[in-house]
Amino acid sequence: MRHINENLQAHLDTGATNMCRAWIVTRQDGVTFGFTDHDKALVVDGVSCEAASSMDATAVETTTGLSVDNSQAVGALSSAGITDLDIETGKFDGAEVRHFLVNWRDTDQKILQFRGSLGEIRRGSGAFEAELRGLSEALNKPVGRAYLRQCDRILGDAKCGVDIFAEGFVGEDTVYTSSGRRVVELQHLGAFEQDWFVGGKATWVTGANAGSDGLIKVDHLRGLVRVIELFEETKFPIENGDILRVHAGCDKHAETCKGKFGNFANFRGFPHIPGEDWSVAYPVAGTNMNGARRP
Repeated sequence: MRHINENLQAHLDTGATNMCRAWIVTRQDGVTFGFTDHDKALVVDGVSCEAASSMDATAVETTTGLSVDNSQAVGALSSAGITDLDIETGKFDGAEVRHFLVNWRDTDQKILQFRGSLGEIRRGSGAFEAELRGLSEALNKPVGRAYLRQCDRILGDAKCGVDIFAEGFVGEDTVYTSSGRRVVELQHLGAFEQDWFVGGKATWVTGANAGSDGLIKVDHLRGLVRVIELFEETKFPIENGDILRVHAGCDKHAETCKGKFGNFANFRGFPHIPGEDWSVAYPVAGTNMNGARRP
């Protein structure tokens, strides 16, 4: 049950109210945005909410128990704070959302109608539609680890421990030539081995795509020229002279963790786990069953 302070309840009881909606969005990098459907900017919960921001939301469905509250937020990309590139590069993924019903004459009189996070964001021509996920959404996530031969961590995260910015694991160069929005040629990273960056992260440092990341699909050496192909096309065209930073890739195998990164102590896989053939094996006459590795 929502708590409504006495002053707001008295205002609602008059039957002629001054209520509007306000949304406060806090990205995972800590940047906060405020929006309201009122015709003037408001300060709600210490955040300046932009007026006439074309932000709207469907009615919030709330239930008892652990069901996920559902809603949709829609809006135009007219706000100076929300850009097409920010959405494309995932800066708003998982952002915290608070949705208030506010008395615009006294913004201390407010009701928190929804608190959750942004889910899937769909973009259209100059507009976006975002799924709002309630706090109980976290209960739908699986808990625990899967027993796999490969490592289950992301290269460079806290449990992996590899410094992907260390010498030998990162390179930065200007684009010499490009083919479409996926393939680039670099002239000054020929010292790295072939396929060194396959599966690694590529980050655009300058150019129209600055700040966006991609995953490296192909890393091919042609003499001293390095050809990098990304899994997905960049949002904007690649220009000669754009600076690209590339990080070494990991295929999650124990041999790579030990030989390439010297990090086997932090390997999070189970390389010696028996396979299905071992679990269903049975004694056969004439077969050496001494516990050694099966052929």
